[in-house]
Amino acid sequence: MRFLSYMQAGKKGLAIRVGDQLKGLTEVEENYPGHLEQLLQQGGDALINAAQVLKQGNAINLDQVEQLPPLSQPPKIICVGLNYADHTKESPYEQPDYPTLFSRFNSSLIANGQPIKRPLCSEQLDYEGELVAIIGKRGRHIAKEDALDYVAGYSIFNDASIRDYQFKAPQWTVGKNFDDTGAFGPEFMTADELPAGAKGLLLTTRLNGKVVQQANTSDMLFDIETLISTISEAITLEPGDLIVSGTPAGVGLGHKPPLWMKQGDVCEVEIEKIGILRSPIANESK
Repeated sequence: MRFLSYMQAGKKGLAIRVGDQLKGLTEVEENYPGHLEQLLQQGGDALINAAQVLKQGNAINLDQVEQLPPLSQPPKIICVGLNYADHTKESPYEQPDYPTLFSRFNSSLIANGQPIKRPLCSEQLDYEGELVAIIGKRGRHIAKEDALDYVAGYSIFNDASIRDYQFKAPQWTVGKNFDDTGAFGPEFMTADELPAGAKGLLLTTRLNGKVVQQANTSDMLFDIETLISTISEAITLEPGDLIVSGTPAGVGLGHKPPLWMKQGDVCEVEIEKIGILRSPIANESK
């Protein structure tokens, strides 16, 4: 199942993909099943039941609605750095033997098609194409062999980073949380539609049509089940949490000279079987 969140006439909606069509309902229409955060909290067959209802909904024309991130208010966004060996080699860091974890905030999230903003204070706007796993049930101290049972689905993320601000301090929080830099979407795909752990999928990032990153999700040093098990040693995972699993080599920082995104550029992150996340680049308004 593939779900898409949207806004129409100021009302939130949820759609399901049926072949080449999207069918959906808004929150003011009869039988609206709820947004994805609510459905994940309900658990059980909530997604399956919602899909059946939405299939009887209205045809959705993407040109006539505003796309939203699949989840606009995830409880937590846990990002992973240095999770591809080739990316670590192009960075100023040694390869860690424990996942490098940091947080993003909901205020940074934007949807497919919305512009990633280059801020007024920096020109060093970089791209990072990533796979994101969405947690489907609450858990702590999750065994690795059970970890994938906690994944509801997957989507795509562009962890756009302001590099000079990322390196102003040992912690990366500021450089990873500028407003309008966390592109997420376009769709939420349930885990049963993909290989276990979303392994074996080609991840490609393009800037203005040119391939700048390409890797396989099987190249991750810490796979999805390892990340879930490791994170849950310390942190209770909740339905709707995002695990943004890291980026491969080819980021703009690694180019000589650096390849920063600028106004008028278009960045696309494509993950095989999941889709394409497209982000135009714009300058922040004064």
